[in-house]
Amino acid sequence: MAKRSFFVAGTDTDAGKTIAAAGLLAAANSKGLSSMGLKPIAAGCERTEDGLRNSDALMLQKAASIELPYEQVNPIAFEPAIAPHIAAQQEQRMLNADRISAMCRGTLMKPVDFAIIEGAGGWRVPLSHRETMAHIPKQLNIPVILVVGVKLGCINHALLTAESIARDGLRLAGWIANSVDSDMECFEQNVATIASMLRAPLIATIPFLDDPSPENVASFIDIDSLLD
Repeated sequence: MAKRSFFVAGTDTDAGKTIAAAGLLAAANSKGLSSMGLKPIAAGCERTEDGLRNSDALMLQKAASIELPYEQVNPIAFEPAIAPHIAAQQEQRMLNADRISAMCRGTLMKPVDFAIIEGAGGWRVPLSHRETMAHIPKQLNIPVILVVGVKLGCINHALLTAESIARDGLRLAGWIANSVDSDMECFEQNVATIASMLRAPLIATIPFLDDPSPENVASFIDIDSLLD
């Protein structure tokens, strides 16, 4: 498996998982590390001549230094932008954590220094009535990086998600504060409160960016704590 593999989870949909994940890949690249980004499940895909394509998965594919076929980056793609288990039901498909984890594990066998697996939605997004997104990092037994979309209510979301990660027996390797509301009051105070209550390092505070390119995001990331 990759030398260092992490699962990127979010406190909610639109917390900024993808720009954070792509920024992490760019930060690894800047250290001279080979990198790989996977998004095993993606909803909200567009039909193209090459098949269904998801903009988040394409961003990870482009940000990584290791070139992978799209089907390895995003093996399970759904067109409607709805909960993955509902999209699967509409297509009479079953989402299975064992199968998804096996897909990831097979790709992670490639020689690479730094790998990111991005989830879909929040920590408890269902795969089925029996399994959730959390089963994937549990089966892979990899640490988690939590992306907190800093907005009203984010302290509660961050603490509850961190509690769930710990309850599932996984290590929270670090967390990222991502500004999703340019007009939010008391941004710094919210970040400081979460930092004082989470038992994990704050590895990035990403401001609201007009150009959230992986390279711009990487400039705010302290990746060294993940590499030690």
